[in-house]
Amino acid sequence: MEVYKGRTIDEVVELLGKYTQDAKIISGGTDIVIALRNEKVTPKALIDISSIDELKTIKYEGEFIKIGAGVTFTQIVENPLFHENLQGLYKACSLVGSPQIRNKGTIGGNIANGSPAADSIPPLICLDSTIALVSKHGKRKVLLEDYYKDKANCGIKEDELLVDIEFRRPMERQVLNFAKLGLRKALAISRISMATFLELDQVAHIKNIRVASGSLGKYPMRELELEKYLVGKPFHDDVVDEGVKVLQQCMDRRLAGRTTLPYKRIAVERMLREALEDGTRFLNGVSV
Repeated sequence: MEVYKGRTIDEVVELLGKYTQDAKIISGGTDIVIALRNEKVTPKALIDISSIDELKTIKYEGEFIKIGAGVTFTQIVENPLFHENLQGLYKACSLVGSPQIRNKGTIGGNIANGSPAADSIPPLICLDSTIALVSKHGKRKVLLEDYYKDKANCGIKEDELLVDIEFRRPMERQVLNFAKLGLRKALAISRISMATFLELDQVAHIKNIRVASGSLGKYPMRELELEKYLVGKPFHDDVVDEGVKVLQQCMDRRLAGRTTLPYKRIAVERMLREALEDGTRFLNGVSV
């Protein structure tokens, strides 16, 4: 196996164009090192991108925030941009693995790995994030939601490098939140996670909402039926109760026959309530 230390994005893209399916990217290495040791992957070329500064920056330009694919979870947790009404991304990244994993693991790796349990993905989907993929043929931008649900057309190609994630920063009266249920808290792979992007109007009606789940399907996804039910309604317990039922009905169809369904039907109620209620407390000026 050849090992390359990528110095620039262009250099890495050239190597990917040369090796295509025979190349693997390494940055934090929290997933691929294990796969290499267990011989689950046997690339001819291993390309290290961990020293490319361009991939390790967080930029706030105008209304948009751009996160380099090589940014670690610790960088996100420690950046004040991700507190306040972006607290959902902060929470998700703070719950990834152990401190050592957060110090090494990258946001781009979490996306590229494609796990349905990846903590950072539901909040990023709720933000309508786009990812930028670069190859010798140029750059293309893909909605993160589509990246998962339409891998054939929107997934990363063998000669592409994921370079950044971009989204519009929430405005006043908007908040991103996140809740997770794992077996051993932060050290657990997420069993269920729920992110909500909530906007209330001046009389506490739900003006806009996006809900994304993790581990409730083959990939992280928007809960569109739930969103359709909630939007325009006043935020109170009765509405949330009915929203839980809508989500559970979706799960009944999606996870029919799965042995985990009864457990997940109960657990998802707690996750949805926690994410929504923490969001409303924030919008009402109550410390979460």
